[in-house]
Amino acid sequence: MIEIVIQRFRFFEGRIVRAQKLRFTFLNVGHFVDHLFMLVFAKAAFSAGLYFGLAEDGAYADMIPYGIPSLVLFGACAPIAAHLADKWQRNGMIIVFFIGIGLAAIATGFAETALQMSFGLAAIGIFAAIYHPVGIAMVIQGGGNIGWRLGANGVWGNMGVAAAPLITGFILADYSWQLAFILPGCIAVCIGIAFAIFVRRGKVRPPVSTSAEKAMVGFMTGWPRALLAVALISSAGGFVFGTLSFVIPRMFEVSMQDVSDNVAITGLLAALVYAIAAFAQLVVGRLIDKKEIRSVLLVVALAQPILIGIMATQSNYGLFFASLGAMAFVFGQIPITDAIISRYVPDLWRAKILSVKLALNLVIGALALFAARYILETGGGFQMIMVVSASLACLIVVAALILPTKSRHLAETGTAPAE
Repeated sequence: MIEIVIQRFRFFEGRIVRAQKLRFTFLNVGHFVDHLFMLVFAKAAFSAGLYFGLAEDGAYADMIPYGIPSLVLFGACAPIAAHLADKWQRNGMIIVFFIGIGLAAIATGFAETALQMSFGLAAIGIFAAIYHPVGIAMVIQGGGNIGWRLGANGVWGNMGVAAAPLITGFILADYSWQLAFILPGCIAVCIGIAFAIFVRRGKVRPPVSTSAEKAMVGFMTGWPRALLAVALISSAGGFVFGTLSFVIPRMFEVSMQDVSDNVAITGLLAALVYAIAAFAQLVVGRLIDKKEIRSVLLVVALAQPILIGIMATQSNYGLFFASLGAMAFVFGQIPITDAIISRYVPDLWRAKILSVKLALNLVIGALALFAARYILETGGGFQMIMVVSASLACLIVVAALILPTKSRHLAETGTAPAE
């Protein structure tokens, strides 16, 4: 009898573990989809501008403003998504995310004017805003090796960044910019339906919380300085990430003429930069589980202005390798802010804090596109864009110096909550 009970327990325990792994896979795919859809326009903007009748020499710069509302809404709607998730349910919001972003992308593919495209992109931004405050809060849930989970989830997100110029470039080479939105949109809707079935069958179970996670009922000591550091990283990092992830595909087209003038090849090279650099998040994720988070952030922060500055001086393969190094540290920074939040903020407040962080990050990222367009229109070129980005990356070093030094100890012990 006892053996039967043990066997049944092991059977159900195995099913729970498999369900948790599948849940994590859906969340990872969601991160991939989120970044993919937000950057299809970055590669398709030039082709869409020509389709709408813009002059070839100004099509890219003139199309940038039509994508800015999408980025603004991507950040501004995040607090609303967090509020709805708290009032309703996180799983339901992820279903809305998948299906909504897919339908919005399909609608964008049927745009007949640049203004119509802007509305479609804005809808993509609204649904894309759901993932980070809701999905990342679900990834953090349960405690344990949060850094590793954030790193793995971050790799999936940045594979979406990598896939955007790759997939879009190959579709543009053989088909049209419209299909670059419609095809991924159909796939996202199918994924949303699959996750809805998964949820309906009642197999979605978050990881079991660790003792430290259960003990964390309030904000940890030092949280004001920690959140100030997060705000500074999100602001400066938002500008750097927004600028580099948007302009690198076009920068490769312009500055790698000796390598290739084929949009599919330059898209592939941009995708390789994003894909290879994304794995830096696994390294950083493992480090912040084992080392003091402040020292890890300081190294990551110091490398960014140096490598971005080098990008301003390079072309062809030199630009490729400089971009690869810079993006490795830019991507490596991503799990750090979420880990800081997980160590200072209780689960009840995480979605809200994550949404504010995302809003700050992406609104400034949208302003970075205004700055990029102004620099291009005034003749500064991509080199000046890199110089400005490198200068602002120095603020991340300041954030590392602000961050308290006891974060890892507090996270492990679960002691000393703030009054």
